[in-house]
Amino acid sequence: MEDAREEVRTLAMSSTKYLVDRRGRKRAVLLNIQEYSRLLNRLEELEDTLDLDKAVRSAHGFTDYREIREQLRAAGRL
Repeated sequence: MEDAREEVRTLAMSSTKYLVDRRGRKRAVLLNIQEYSRLLNRLEELEDTLDLDKAVRSAHGFTDYREIREQLRAAGRL
């Protein structure tokens, strides 16, 4: 009985918990809000990295920021 209590305590302290169906198959994950936020931030970082990689691969040439700024000033848009 004490072993079962210790196992329950260990599971309760785990940061990731699963919801299971009647057959014991995992169907959902429960995360604390900090872990959820960390995962969302990491996902956004990875998406940004993929977007940058795609932009670099598809770019044919780059224009220097100073040149673009001068063009905008000359056109009265800056």
